[in-house]
Amino acid sequence: MESLAAAADFWHNPNQAQTVMRDLTRLQYQVDEWQIITKRLTDAYELAELADEELAEEVASEVEELATAINQLEFSTLLAAKYDDKPALLAIHAGAGGTEAQDWAEMLQRMFIRWAESKKFTVEIIDYSSGDEAGLKSVLMSISGEYAYGYLKSERGVHRLVRISPYDSSARRHTSFAKVEVWPDVAEEIEIEIDEKDLEFQRFKASGAGGQHVQKNETAIRIKHIPTGLVVSCQNQRSLTQNTEFAMKVLKSQLFDLEQRKQEMEMAKLKGEDVDAGWGNQIRSYVLHPYKMVKDHRTNHETGRTQAVLDGDLDGFMQAFLKQHVDELSPA
Repeated sequence: MESLAAAADFWHNPNQAQTVMRDLTRLQYQVDEWQIITKRLTDAYELAELADEELAEEVASEVEELATAINQLEFSTLLAAKYDDKPALLAIHAGAGGTEAQDWAEMLQRMFIRWAESKKFTVEIIDYSSGDEAGLKSVLMSISGEYAYGYLKSERGVHRLVRISPYDSSARRHTSFAKVEVWPDVAEEIEIEIDEKDLEFQRFKASGAGGQHVQKNETAIRIKHIPTGLVVSCQNQRSLTQNTEFAMKVLKSQLFDLEQRKQEMEMAKLKGEDVDAGWGNQIRSYVLHPYKMVKDHRTNHETGRTQAVLDGDLDGFMQAFLKQHVDELSPA
């Protein structure tokens, strides 16, 4: 790539050049990380060989830091699928159950935002539908950062909450469901032809979370792709044109992901695997009463630190999912 970038005609095709430069920067960063760790390991080994008691504390501290850094690098090697390094589009939909489910959907939104903030990722709310009394009915977010989709693809599915309801005057235990959808944001890198005859457009007035700041003009857009039934809304941009462009970008990513998943399901059927992903098949349960536990039903990874998870501590679940996925793809 460096040789390609040094060629005299490299910038004759600006789009291709930008893609190469973006990939080159990413790869250089990865190589630098490994080289820095390799040098630190060599230096630590040489210090340890000196057997100097005065250096023992320094060596022990460096070994501890290296262990953490190497664990993170090991984790990054699991993010090797084709679109893992792309930004992610993440949607949350409250299940049946009114206020209780809508409150749970908002708790999940907070959880993912806190997780993204811990990674120093950028989060943008694209579309938001507030709940009737509390919480939200649905939200669509764009999450940008190193391997955002690679991490977040583990969260796709139904999330189940069991707790004493704060909205029940009798303080009874309730079970709530919310569905999380995740797509790689690849609209700018793929060619998808969409016939305008297949699209249904609806304009509406944009509003902020909770219904605040309703605009006077109809700048928000809702687009329905009639053949697939996919519906995309966007209201965070300043003009109807910008919202329409962003909504089309999201729709392209969803159509691309839909086709990819169809191919995966066909391959799974050929392999004789169970591919049912129905609403009732939750991927993870968050139990706050009568005991505290979060358990992923695909990997059996679990923890009693429920508040930490709801505050965005999701790496353990993501890593377990990625390791399992790698194991499934590996030859026996």
